[in-house]
Amino acid sequence: MPVLTRLIPSPVVVDIRAGALDDLAGILSDQRIAPTGRLAFAISGGSGQALKDRFAPHLPGADWFADADGTIDGAVRLADSIKKAGRYDAVVALGGGKVVDCAKYAAARVGLPLVAVATNLANDGLCSPVATLDNDAGRGSYGVPNPIAIVIDLDVIKAAPPQFVRAGIGDVICKISAVADWELSNRETGEKIDGLAAAMARQAAEAVLGQSGTIADDAFLTTLAESLVLCGISMSVAGDSRPASGACHEISHAFDLLFPKRAALHGEQCGFGGAFATYLRGDHERAGQMTDALRRHGLPVLPQDIGFSEQDFVEAVRFAPQTRPGRYTILEHLDLSTDQIKDVYADYAKAIGS
Repeated sequence: MPVLTRLIPSPVVVDIRAGALDDLAGILSDQRIAPTGRLAFAISGGSGQALKDRFAPHLPGADWFADADGTIDGAVRLADSIKKAGRYDAVVALGGGKVVDCAKYAAARVGLPLVAVATNLANDGLCSPVATLDNDAGRGSYGVPNPIAIVIDLDVIKAAPPQFVRAGIGDVICKISAVADWELSNRETGEKIDGLAAAMARQAAEAVLGQSGTIADDAFLTTLAESLVLCGISMSVAGDSRPASGACHEISHAFDLLFPKRAALHGEQCGFGGAFATYLRGDHERAGQMTDALRRHGLPVLPQDIGFSEQDFVEAVRFAPQTRPGRYTILEHLDLSTDQIKDVYADYAKAIGS
C-alpha cells in the first residue's frame, strides 16, 4: 500500500501571546502533558530564582532544579538530579536558550517530554530537535526530541534584553541562505532535499523579512516567535539541521571556535553570515534585502559592527567549512582562497554600504 501521508513530530501546544505565563499552570495541567501534576522545572542559577518565586506557589507538585547552565556537564547533572528526585510527567524548561537546550538534553536522557517556556527569542533552539551545549572541545550539537509544548509570553519577551530578540531575527533571516545551500547541494552532489522542510524554513524567513514593525510590537514578535517555532519543526521534518543551517552557521561556528572570548550572539553572527553567503551565491539583490532588514532591526551586517576586523572575518570564512565536515554549501562549492575571500568581501561591503 502506498504511503498516503507522514506523521510530523510537533508540539501538542503552542501558546504565543501576551500574558501566556499567567495561564502556565493551566497549560501544564493538560492531561496530554502532566496527568499527575508532577513536574521537574529546569531554571538557571541566577534569574531563574525570580521565576521560581513567581510560579512555585501555583505548582505544588513541581520540583525545581537550578543545574541548567548550558554545558553538557550541567545537562548530565540535571538529568541525574531529576532521575534521583522521583517520578515526573515532564520536564519544564523555564528560561533562555541555555536553559532550554540543557533541559532538552536532560529530558531526553531520562525519557521525559519537555515543555519549553522561552523567556527570550534569541534562536530557533526553543523548538528544534537539537541541543547546543558547551563541552571541553568548545560547543557541540546533540540530537533530542522536539518539545511537547511551547509557551512564549510576549510581555516577558519585551522585558528581555533587546539584543537577544534581535539575535532571533538574524537566526531566522539566515534560513534564506541555508535553504539555498541545501538546494545547491542537491544540484551538485545529489543530496536529498525535503521540500516540505525547505518550504517551512524559507517561508519562516520570508515572514520575518517582510514583516513591518519593530521588536516593541506584539505583531512583529508574534511573527518572529512563530517563525522560530516553524524553523525548529522544519528540522524535525528533515531529520537534520539542513533546512536551518548552511554557510551562515558554518561562519558563526568559525567565529565561536577561532575567537571564543570575542564571539557575539549566535543569531547576530548567522544573520550577516547568511547575507554574505547570499552575496557569494551571486544573489546580490536578495543579499541587499537581507542586510536592509538586519540594519532596520539594529543587527550587524559587517564584522566591525560586532568588534571583528576584516582579517578576522576572512579567517573565519576560510575556516568555516571545517566546522561541518561533509556539509556542502556555497563555501565548499567555491572553495575560495584567502585572497579571493578578501576580494569578494570588499565587493560585498561596498555593495551594501558601510
